[in-house]
Amino acid sequence: MRRLYSWVAIGLAVLLLLPLFAQARGEARPLIAEVALASLPPEARETLDLIKRGGPYPYPRDGVVFGNYERLLPQHERGYYREYTVPTPGASNRGARRLIAGGNGVDFYYTADHYRSFKRVRE
Repeated sequence: MRRLYSWVAIGLAVLLLLPLFAQARGEARPLIAEVALASLPPEARETLDLIKRGGPYPYPRDGVVFGNYERLLPQHERGYYREYTVPTPGASNRGARRLIAGGNGVDFYYTADHYRSFKRVRE
């Protein structure tokens, strides 16, 4: 009987961990919450307008390739994503807020916690 419980425990562990391994190989698309454009902070909406106009951008790193090393966004070829700073009032540096543009402005993602989580922007 104890052996049966061991096999059941192993089976459950595999079922729970399988999606994580599939995501690491790029097979599964991560589930990403959405946020309405109107719900974003005003600075994020201003940054999105700048992106759509093609700049000019206030920070030298705006527009650099975002590598998606965290694998929290859907997997695409390198160069698909670009990152842009969303100013944080009162911050003495770039702060943690970013907008990620994918596919030349097809997809937009917002992070307020420096890439720990993302929300897809719904316009």
